Amino acid sequence: MIKNPDMLKFIHLTDCHIVKDGGAVYGQQPAGRLRAAIDSINSEHHDADFVVITGDLTHHGDDAAYEIFARELRRLSIPSHLLVGNHDDVRTFRFHFPEAQRCDCGFIQGSKRTPFGLCLFLDTSQRGSDVGRYCEERQGWLKGVLSETSGPVMLFMHHPPFAIGLPDMDESRLEDAEAFWQILRLHRHRVRHIFVGHAHRMVYGNWRGLPVSCMRGLNHQVALEMTSSPKGQYGNFEAPAYGVVLANEEQIMVHMHDFMDRSDRFIF
Repeated sequence: MIKNPDMLKFIHLTDCHIVKDGGAVYGQQPAGRLRAAIDSINSEHHDADFVVITGDLTHHGDDAAYEIFARELRRLSIPSHLLVGNHDDVRTFRFHFPEAQRCDCGFIQGSKRTPFGLCLFLDTSQRGSDVGRYCEERQGWLKGVLSETSGPVMLFMHHPPFAIGLPDMDESRLEDAEAFWQILRLHRHRVRHIFVGHAHRMVYGNWRGLPVSCMRGLNHQVALEMTSSPKGQYGNFEAPAYGVVLANEEQIMVHMHDFMDRSDRFIF
């Protein structure tokens, strides 16, 4: 495949949940799912400019799991940008990925300039909690980047700053959503899209006028249960997927790729 200079193409992948020894999570093999995703990207989308993985790289944040994740990631034929989520351990992640971008205040944050917008990678992790956080230090970094740059922006983060309509998942969304919005509000005409993880569902929509999307996870999904259950949130094993994103000056299109689908193809 030849890259199209008039189009930015990248892959949005999220919630890998790797465990040590290539073990199982809820009876499934996340390392095998990650391997299949990378095989698919290398084969079908090696013309993409980069891959963004929006957090929960591992399930328990341990050394052995990050070693497996890193080993699989080395097979990827295009550059990658890694975010951390509530299942990750930031200190262990830093040890295994010392090259990962960090902001001046030490969080796993950074940016990438593209012809069709500045990509901003945000750290919404909060040690010891599943709830997302974007503290004053991180807010200060984001304010600085937005005030010192111009042009369109695409944001990537693990925790959604908005409710998606699943009560148990919404309890662990970004707790600083209002403060986060007050930063974006001043630049809302520049924000082209917000890409999130955490929800383990394919979700598209808008938040306060800003386009948003989320992808399915690689190992397991959150069931579409829109009422609270005393037993907690149900999960299921809907097919894993990643997003194929196409962006130019006029538009951003997000395709969900069910990369493990083996159904027969036919010509219309």
